[in-house]
Amino acid sequence: MIPSLKQSVMITSFVLFMMVVIEYINVQSRNRWAGQLHRSPFMQILISALLGITPGCLGAFTVVSLYTHRLIGFAGLVTVMIATSGDEAFVMFSLFPGKALILQGVLLVIAVGSGWLVHRFVPDKDAAIPHGFEVHEADICHCFSRSSIIPQLKKLSFERTVLLLGTFLFLFLLLLGAVGTLGWDWKKITFLVGAGFLLFVFLTVPEHFLKEHLYRHVVKKHLLRLFLWTWGAFMALYLIRSNLSLTHLLENNLYMVLLIAVLIGLVPESGPHLIFVTLFSEGLLPFSILLANSIVQDGHGILPLLAESRKDFLKVKAINMGIGLITGGAFLLAGW
Repeated sequence: MIPSLKQSVMITSFVLFMMVVIEYINVQSRNRWAGQLHRSPFMQILISALLGITPGCLGAFTVVSLYTHRLIGFAGLVTVMIATSGDEAFVMFSLFPGKALILQGVLLVIAVGSGWLVHRFVPDKDAAIPHGFEVHEADICHCFSRSSIIPQLKKLSFERTVLLLGTFLFLFLLLLGAVGTLGWDWKKITFLVGAGFLLFVFLTVPEHFLKEHLYRHVVKKHLLRLFLWTWGAFMALYLIRSNLSLTHLLENNLYMVLLIAVLIGLVPESGPHLIFVTLFSEGLLPFSILLANSIVQDGHGILPLLAESRKDFLKVKAINMGIGLITGGAFLLAGW
């Protein structure tokens, strides 16, 4: 129980670091996304796929926003939801970075190919009706202003205090050896650098960015839920590994597991899919099942589409479910 708790803490810390990095970059450059989007259908699909393989939900959110403003077509929407793995991508890069990179590459190829097929064979009448973005200069966060750093530190907000104390506590446990490895390997150095970057961000960003983008979005909305799901997945993994009949059941019913992985992939939530990530990391599931689940699931990325069009939501899920079953089945037959 304690080892799984420590591993969950390390994975959650890595996720926090990656989320803050991507949030930081995204906010600093978000005014350029729409301006750099080309009008050709293939470029829409390619850009959607590249945004989709970005860990987390921000890429998917961006494409949904572009779709609702008719800056990309339905094919781009399908593409990004195939490519994205939501918050689970962070965990995969933490547990098996090399294989995670291969998975993202395979997802990129499948997403682009599927998106092009959707563009050719699925009608999209609204694709050519641009709505456009309304840009508010006041909403752009300037995340490093030397003149405001000292005043912000003199009047520490509750959110900034929590984030700073949490980071210092993690640093203390890391240096003490209570979490992570005892020796100084590349993993420990990576986490040390990551914690240093978090301190830099938490000390320098303005209150709006810290409260809205980091504390409320990353910490309150994602982090605790991801930690609990990760810990739960490791506990389930421990039970499976300690129960020979469950292990035997998994190994001898892979097509049933494939169907379950695809059906769970329909859940627009980050968390339930982590069981497939952890089982794959321990060699209890083949690559094909993780791939099928990753194709169908999209974390929270598709949720904004529900408010815009339930019909499009169901269409995307149905198409991705079919692609997940076909692709996963083909890879499983090939022995992957």
